[in-house]
Amino acid sequence: MALFSSLTPVFIAIICVLIGIILKKTNGQKEKQDIKSKLTSRPWVDEDLKDGTDHPLEEEEGDEEWQGLEENVAHVPFTAERYSEAEMIKRSQTFYELLNKRRSVRFLSDEPVPREVIDNVIRTAGTSPSGAHTEPWTFVVVQDPYLKRKIREIVEEEEEINYKKRMGDRWVNDLKRLRTNWIKEYLDTAPYLILIFKQVYGRFPNGKKKTHYYNEISVSIACGILLAALQNAGLYTVTSTPLNCGPQLRVLLQRPANEKLLLLLPVGYPKKDATVPALTRKPLEDIMVVM
Repeated sequence: MALFSSLTPVFIAIICVLIGIILKKTNGQKEKQDIKSKLTSRPWVDEDLKDGTDHPLEEEEGDEEWQGLEENVAHVPFTAERYSEAEMIKRSQTFYELLNKRRSVRFLSDEPVPREVIDNVIRTAGTSPSGAHTEPWTFVVVQDPYLKRKIREIVEEEEEINYKKRMGDRWVNDLKRLRTNWIKEYLDTAPYLILIFKQVYGRFPNGKKKTHYYNEISVSIACGILLAALQNAGLYTVTSTPLNCGPQLRVLLQRPANEKLLLLLPVGYPKKDATVPALTRKPLEDIMVVM
């Protein structure tokens, strides 16, 4: 009896250790499951699509150099055309009606499009504002059939994985009503593919990294202007963010490491038998708040 009493604290200590090990193992498994769950619930995360504007690169190198502009930029007089109230209302209504006809079209014809039109719409996109006027965008225009075929192969291979594994049931089910899948015929048929890259940083003449402020927002604004310019020219596209394709496409198109793919636009005329989903847009009162 005395021996049992003396061993009781030892047994209790062993039991406590075992319980601790079991709890630690259980918590570890739970953390792994939580991490896996988080990864599964955010399948759209793509390194190229991450916004890195919160991490100014030149600070890491202790670089205090000016960003490449003259210290005292000359200012020149600015004059703007002023319209009457009636003309303003008319122009704003006409422009709205033009843009309201814009639709994402996945059935594009291979009919040739004048190259000058493509040059002009990209010039128009290049008028976009940008952080500290760094203009952090590159528009890669692809018309070569071989390159278009390679781009389609890369995109379809990754998109099939996205649909079957990465995107999850909810996302795939939401897309079913729009009848989309990983087959991207328009990447072959469209006369032009425009790939928009954001330059996450630039380079000084001495090779040091140069911060491109708000590069994500700046390039996104430029993309919006580009879509409006295409609609104004009578051309159509579908906005495509090819998940997990950026690095392969960057290598294929020989773009530098500081450029990350943000958007891919097939551009052309709709096929004669093209269809689009019968969608409606939110009314003004649902998207505007007047204070």
